[in-house]
Amino acid sequence: MDLTGGQIFTYGALASLIAGSATAIGALPIFFLKKQLSEKQLDMALGFAAGVMLAATMFSLIVPAIDLGGITITAIGIIVGAVILELMDTFAPHEHFLKGHEGPDMALVKKVWLFVIAITLHNFPEGMAVGVSFGGGTTEMIKNGIVVATAIGIQNIPEGTATAVSFLKAGYSKKQAFWYSAFSGWVEPLGGIVGAAFIVLMRPALPFFLALAAGAMLYVISDEIIPETHSHGYERAATFSLIVGFLVMMILDNALG
Repeated sequence: MDLTGGQIFTYGALASLIAGSATAIGALPIFFLKKQLSEKQLDMALGFAAGVMLAATMFSLIVPAIDLGGITITAIGIIVGAVILELMDTFAPHEHFLKGHEGPDMALVKKVWLFVIAITLHNFPEGMAVGVSFGGGTTEMIKNGIVVATAIGIQNIPEGTATAVSFLKAGYSKKQAFWYSAFSGWVEPLGGIVGAAFIVLMRPALPFFLALAAGAMLYVISDEIIPETHSHGYERAATFSLIVGFLVMMILDNALG
């Protein structure tokens, strides 16, 4: 079964919406937990999420890009994706819970929106990866897209929990923490729409866009998630959680593929 351009766009947008909504699922426990999760538990959860993202990036983005376009196109795409994220990270004003302010000073913007911008910079490429992964429109690429969407959804659950807890620690109410976290996940469909639109309009460039999404994901994993999980003294637990997440997604990728 081969998808039309309209079907590719619909599948990419819908799959990224479902994956992004998993962030809200992850944020729900803050209403029921009698005590907040420990830093170790949060670092392990984020480490697991990073492992899932890493496996999805490798097996569902980089490997298909190499198969379809070769090493050179894949390498260029990865570099371009990473550079785009670096430029966004440098020039977009945003606030990290741990690292503090980055980018231009925007004193008139409320701090919460600077937090949201930071999370958006993190989530947008994930949505784009989902949208791009359906690009070939073939049965194989449909399976590939489902694997990527599943991976992003899985990693969004612990990420949603960690984000909501971080908002609580920053002084926001449970209701605010939930909705801000959920909103950050619903940015992913925008990335999915952009990724799917690029592929529909420029389908021959599919290997490049797969690699570009992979480069953006690798940047997020290395620049955002791993430093966060290694900043509280639980590096070993976070590292083994990453390995477990990688193995879980590797097994799931082969089972679904």
